[in-house]
Amino acid sequence: MATETAIPVTSRGRARRRAAGWYVLLGVLSSLVLYPMWMTVVRAFSDPFIYLQEGQPFLPTAIDWGVFRTAWSDGALGQAMALSVLIAVLITVAQLVTSVAAAYAFAYLRFPLKNVLFVLLLASLLLPIEVTLLANIQTIRELEWLNSIQGLVVPFTASAFGIFLLRQGFLGVPSELRDAARLDGFGHLGFMWRVALPTNRPIVGSFILITALGAWNSYLWPRTVVDQERWQTVQVALRSISVERPERFNVGVAAALIAFLPILILLIVFQKQIIRGLTAGAVKG
Repeated sequence: MATETAIPVTSRGRARRRAAGWYVLLGVLSSLVLYPMWMTVVRAFSDPFIYLQEGQPFLPTAIDWGVFRTAWSDGALGQAMALSVLIAVLITVAQLVTSVAAAYAFAYLRFPLKNVLFVLLLASLLLPIEVTLLANIQTIRELEWLNSIQGLVVPFTASAFGIFLLRQGFLGVPSELRDAARLDGFGHLGFMWRVALPTNRPIVGSFILITALGAWNSYLWPRTVVDQERWQTVQVALRSISVERPERFNVGVAAALIAFLPILILLIVFQKQIIRGLTAGAVKG
């Protein structure tokens, strides 16, 4: 009997040590991730000169409690963030609509040169924005879309990555569901809306998040098609704050933290969709 009871105790002890090891490892990794974030907050609150004189300590020095208010007012972040939210929403909605429609066509419809067009679509993923930047700028100038919503949004209304991602998700829908939808009298629109999209909700959620973050963080394109302050997006507005002056370095850091808040909110809201989207391929089949 002693031997029989010793085995479970030993197993429990081994499991506890293994769990403790994982907690220690995760704690170390979390510290590595959180340390730069904490130091950014410290730099925002600290007076730049005094902070450097004291050797860049772990805690804030000569705390400036009004730095975030200064960053908000000096950088006109309210107007810039409102414009960025509008641009991000419009781009996300446009890319979602065009990507869903095109992905469904490539997945289920038959039309001439289907495979050739899809290969060309994938090839466009290899082209960085710098390759087509000058041609796109010239087009925007000819259309007189500088300093306008359409100039900031229209070039990004379609996404080759989104089409590819959603097409792969649509192809993973079981054929039994397609057959059942046909028997129920669903056409292409009904099948897409009632079956294909709900089945791929995690992938759609991940794509929405990726698109919104990309639109929010965009800097190069808004910088080239905007030359008026009232049309500056938040990333361009961050540059306009006098961060190059050493005595105002903490103001620029505080402004960057303010601009990070919407991203943090999106990550919190869509965290389940991100996890499900990343693990969908691992559990499928």
